[in-house]
Amino acid sequence: MSNLEREAAPAVCGGRGFVVAEPVRELLSPRRVPLGESSEVRRLLPNLGRRMIGAWCFVDHYGPDDIADEPGMQVPPHPHMGLQTVSWLHEGEVLHRDSTGSLQTIRPRELGLMTSGRAISHSEESPRPHARLLHGAQLWVALPDSHRHTEPRFEHHAGLPVVTARGLTATVILGALDGATSPGTAYTPIVGADLALTRGADVTLPLEPDFEYAVLSMSGEAHVDGVPVLPGSMLYLGCGRSELPLRAESDAGLMLLGGEPFEEELVMFWNWIGRSQEEIEQARRDWTEGTRFGEVKGYEGDPLPAPALPATPLKARGRVR
Repeated sequence: MSNLEREAAPAVCGGRGFVVAEPVRELLSPRRVPLGESSEVRRLLPNLGRRMIGAWCFVDHYGPDDIADEPGMQVPPHPHMGLQTVSWLHEGEVLHRDSTGSLQTIRPRELGLMTSGRAISHSEESPRPHARLLHGAQLWVALPDSHRHTEPRFEHHAGLPVVTARGLTATVILGALDGATSPGTAYTPIVGADLALTRGADVTLPLEPDFEYAVLSMSGEAHVDGVPVLPGSMLYLGCGRSELPLRAESDAGLMLLGGEPFEEELVMFWNWIGRSQEEIEQARRDWTEGTRFGEVKGYEGDPLPAPALPATPLKARGRVR
């Protein structure tokens, strides 16, 4: 999914010096951002004061939206570099097209994983006809320097491993959780999991003490380490945890995001992740001139134009503003 803001601002990310090296409970409120003609998303990352969770560097939560009489998601072709996109749905469908020739409909609790590597472009849209409701999350994972120039590729995994406990079903989206490993390609130590809790569930989830974590609430009423987390908000948990208590007041959906703190400092502008101003400037030229990022075939509409670069220089810095 694209960052559709026409006056994009640079985000500074990365660097272990800004990791909270102990357990914390930091509740992050979303910023509302329009997406296309008829949708709005709640942006949790980048967030004021918190830029990354492991290699996770961008999190949008959207819906549930009633799109029965609307076009639904309509994101024209746009470029990416230096990252992976993770598409995750609870309701609805998204049709993915990209410049490698991929064409795939992504359905609830199926993993759509696009590795941009050196350069890719893609579009996302609600199929015609489409389901009444659309509800999901779009996330980005920063690629480490050793893999950020890899060849672009798209993966679709309809079957993912599941971890169960009384009142809990955890689907492993990316990385590993409690001995279960996702088939999705990961380039850093990471975890992403969808947590479905039934009303009254009171469980403890095993964690890796060296990872930092956050929990995004998708739906329902749940307490995470004793903190109520409402849908569309996210609780940052820091590092140093070996387990996480979860309690559900109703049926609830959560997403667990975590990973080893990301060492490298980044420059993130619009839909690109680089390491310097020069890289971002070159990416903008390449997209504007129609080179490097390829062509998305079959989408009915024009590609997104790149926003203007800010007047102030872009610099790679740390994980917080």
